[in-house]
Amino acid sequence: MATVELTQENFEQTVNDNAMVLIDFWAPWCGPCKGFAPVYEQASEAHPEIVFAKVNTDEQQELAGAFGIRSIPTLLVFREKVILFQQAGALPGAALEQVRNNRRRLP
Repeated sequence: MATVELTQENFEQTVNDNAMVLIDFWAPWCGPCKGFAPVYEQASEAHPEIVFAKVNTDEQQELAGAFGIRSIPTLLVFREKVILFQQAGALPGAALEQVRNNRRRLP
């Protein structure tokens, strides 16, 4: 499954209607975001049972502010409407797999 673009309008329904949602907060001018994008896209293709979403922080400032996003990229993971993980920084593919497998949690 390709990544989906999250906005203020579709955020709540996306999180409520899906068991697991990974969200990448990013911006078009962000170098690390550009480096992380292919890793994230590849993971989304490998795991169609999970929703991989992206939030453009330039366009969705209110949504980014609601989660206290101060650095990008930031990955946020919802499982059954509960935030399990939130971390700033581009993750390598193996670390993203660990997050997806729920082996890494919020400290």
